[in-house]
Amino acid sequence: MKTGRPRIGYVPYSDTLEKPGDRRRFVAYAKARNIEFELAKPDERYDIVVLSEAADISVWCEYPHGKIVYDFIDSYLAIPRTNIKQWLRGIVWYVTGRHRRLRFDYWAILQDMCRRADAVVCTTEEQKSDIQQYCQNVHIVHDVHSSVVREIKNDYRCGDPFNLVWEGLPSNISQLIHVKNALKKINKHRPLILNIVTDPYHFRLLGRFGRVHSIDLARQAFDSVKFHLWDELNCSDIIRNCDLAIIPIDLSNPFVSGKPKNKLLLFWRMGVPVVTSGTPAYLRAMQEAGLKGLTCKSEEEWLIAIERMIDDETLRHDVGRAGKEYADFFYSKKVLLERWDAIFTSIGFSFNKYL
Repeated sequence: MKTGRPRIGYVPYSDTLEKPGDRRRFVAYAKARNIEFELAKPDERYDIVVLSEAADISVWCEYPHGKIVYDFIDSYLAIPRTNIKQWLRGIVWYVTGRHRRLRFDYWAILQDMCRRADAVVCTTEEQKSDIQQYCQNVHIVHDVHSSVVREIKNDYRCGDPFNLVWEGLPSNISQLIHVKNALKKINKHRPLILNIVTDPYHFRLLGRFGRVHSIDLARQAFDSVKFHLWDELNCSDIIRNCDLAIIPIDLSNPFVSGKPKNKLLLFWRMGVPVVTSGTPAYLRAMQEAGLKGLTCKSEEEWLIAIERMIDDETLRHDVGRAGKEYADFFYSKKVLLERWDAIFTSIGFSFNKYL
């Protein structure tokens, strides 16, 4: 077991380390464990390289030095071979400069990266099963939310209108279309406001072209929308002052339905009750937390679940508190840091002496 200070390189989502995928994952761990690292370059020699999903895996899959930890958080391996977008991904990322080397088969690049990695970090049981075909050392680790969760919900009374809240990346606002009809029906007899906590816009194509404003996209799903600019300082204050969080997901899409329970855990850490789509990760979390009837697979189920929560203050309180207890016990910062410890221990490194 190596205990001296290794040279560690990290390939981030952003060089400023301000993206959520940086702050909530390896960077949060490194700060907590007093681990020094630098932004990694493929032509440098490191003892350990930690790759985010923004890394150029066409290059790093052939890295000849040191150990690699691949933080592979999304379900790309679950996308069917018939998916045209996935086939084009390798070509498009090469043309736009995200990948240095041209690889036509994106699945093959992912598989090669997993084979090269000494440890792969993922976020769901389904993902772990897919990855284990190429790497046996796979660890499930969820996001650290301590920098975001600043306020906890204590008042479960609701007013009129009833305040729903959705939080996330603007590129995911389109998922709200899956509750459009349910919200429209409820709004006829109980006025609703849909609070959106996100960035003001995103680019539809390649992250550069086709600017789409978040509020316009949200209003395609519901008319009464209130936009809130996502900010780490006031995010939890906005969310906890709403009555109910919703997380609709397209269950027919294996990529988005394979997403982890990070967003659900974020709401639960704040004590906020949540209704979700019935993805595998959300179904497991609700079952483990002892909650029923809050994961939906149809418009009718969404309608029933939201109306139950609107009508019952005690239920909102009990659901919010049960979710918080679950998140605090099974996914505390201490637990998540220990899971990162186990990853590095598995490849022969220990950072205990720096604590």
